[in-house]
Amino acid sequence: MHIPEVSPAEVPDDAYLLDVREDDEWIAGHAPGAHHLPMMDVPARLDEIPPDGDVVVVCRSGGRSARVVAYLAQNGRDNVRNLDGGMQMWAATGKPVVSEDGQPSRVI
Repeated sequence: MHIPEVSPAEVPDDAYLLDVREDDEWIAGHAPGAHHLPMMDVPARLDEIPPDGDVVVVCRSGGRSARVVAYLAQNGRDNVRNLDGGMQMWAATGKPVVSEDGQPSRVI
């Protein structure tokens, strides 16, 4: 199965960013405006993911998010793409990262 990908520079401003990392990773640093839904919770919370519009799935490096994109595609979603390189690439290209714990934001 081909996993559609998008680079950080190609993410539309109005895209729904779905961050599928664990709680500690989210708290340490995530894209502003992203929506947190840990990978293991996706099947139970599928209805929270928009069925239309651009949905870009994010993890640390792109592996977990690629699996989520494949799962969503198998469940009829054709509006999902994987963030190539994940949050590591997002941060490396100068995109904003915010934390939830008052500490400097970081990708863990």
